Amino acid sequence: MAEVSEKSGRTVGIRDVARELGISVATVSRAMNARGEVSEATRRLVLETAAALGYTANQSGRSLRSGRTSTVALVMPIKTARTQSGETFFLNVCNGLQETLLGHGLDLVILPFGSAVGQEQFLRDVVDRRVADAYVLADTQRADPRVDYLLAQRVPFVSLGRTQGEGYPWLDLDFAGVAAQSVRRLAERGHRRIAVATADRDVNSDAEFLRGYEEAVAGLGADPLVIRLPDSRDNGDQLGERLLAMPERPTAVVLAQETLALGLYRRLRAHGVEPGRDLAVIGFRENPVCEHLTPALTCFHVSLEDYGRRLGEIVLERLSASPPPPTHEVWPMTLVPKESDPAVS
Repeated sequence: MAEVSEKSGRTVGIRDVARELGISVATVSRAMNARGEVSEATRRLVLETAAALGYTANQSGRSLRSGRTSTVALVMPIKTARTQSGETFFLNVCNGLQETLLGHGLDLVILPFGSAVGQEQFLRDVVDRRVADAYVLADTQRADPRVDYLLAQRVPFVSLGRTQGEGYPWLDLDFAGVAAQSVRRLAERGHRRIAVATADRDVNSDAEFLRGYEEAVAGLGADPLVIRLPDSRDNGDQLGERLLAMPERPTAVVLAQETLALGLYRRLRAHGVEPGRDLAVIGFRENPVCEHLTPALTCFHVSLEDYGRRLGEIVLERLSASPPPPTHEVWPMTLVPKESDPAVS
């Protein structure tokens, strides 16, 4: 298929290369596609001549012929409390993911999932249209039919987060470990009545966080105090109201979603309760959305760019001719102590 030469502005096609060299179009095509029917010397000559004329391969034409798109798609939600509060998680992950993919001639596309159609149907539609060669699934549910569908279709994919079942690759943050470490830190500071706040959604990340919290609280011989909140922009305010309404208020709360602190701080102060002083708070992830909170929020650090690069490496494994056994990897996170979780006074 013809291309427009950047050097001359003239359309340059494969026939122009063949005419320049006095060889057949079929020979030029075989040389450009590195097929074994031509010698290495001929292949080099064809590529050098094509470059001199300003010809570049037409990716659309190649995709039609090969059935490959040279594209990886990230399927991500856009209507969650996190994204609506200015969440930067996916953008930072995409920086690392795209860097890895570009180094291997692959493009990254983002497929934003809204609420107009169910998650499973949305994925089926894009797979049917062959939008990408491989997929990254975000917002993983505890029982996620998308995983079963992609396995059945033998479509390469990586799950950004775990779900039930076996035989598929996943990369996950250490939600359970962060929750357990948060409880232990608060207990060391004299807190015993420690609550946890999580979204009322059936996503596996929240389930893992809750598991880590409950196991750690049980180790203290204390009772769990679980607050489930609607997945809405004002859920931090609702958390504040729920805490203030308790007959015996907790002395500390652990947040599965750090952006809850935005509304929580505001609501507590509206009732004369000072975050940090009257209620210790620990958030999940270090997040620029929360960096101007006072007191500064104790939370956990992870390099999302590195996380994205590792995700890209796993995607490349799935696209290889002989994929290795599925990767199952939990990424640790590092405590960033700040001023929001002082000892019991």
